Amino acid sequence: MAGTPSDEAAESAAALDAAAFALLDVWSRPHNAPDVPVPSTQLRALFVLERGPVNVSNLADELGALVSSASRLCDRLAASGLLTRDTGSDRREVTVRLSPDGLALLDQLRRRRCEELTRVLVSMPAPARAALVRGLTEFHEAASRPGAGGGPFSVHA
Repeated sequence: MAGTPSDEAAESAAALDAAAFALLDVWSRPHNAPDVPVPSTQLRALFVLERGPVNVSNLADELGALVSSASRLCDRLAASGLLTRDTGSDRREVTVRLSPDGLALLDQLRRRRCEELTRVLVSMPAPARAALVRGLTEFHEAASRPGAGGGPFSVHA
């Protein structure tokens, strides 16, 4: 007897959960490479800054952190040469942005992630790859719709 649409969705969700775990493992390998100069928490901040300059308070909001913690994180990233600070006309508000080295690091990580994903995808039959991309594209569209629980994730992260 066929299951209900709800049962089928629950089975699909379980399969997707397992696949997402594998995808995240492959996707995050470059982030944990020995030559990446910052830990994942700092990388998260860099990915936020990739969308454009923000003040430290907005960065803290994006990261779900205290402003003081975000400020210390920015201190470490600035010391590493991965972000720059700009003081506006109101000296109390500091804007942070990626430095050229920060942009280069994110570009390097993106290339490495694509290489890791390619290694897996090349072992799949072409029809399965096409179905995966089609399904993930539709999943992304569904998750991005208002009220679907989608978040502000950038497809470039």
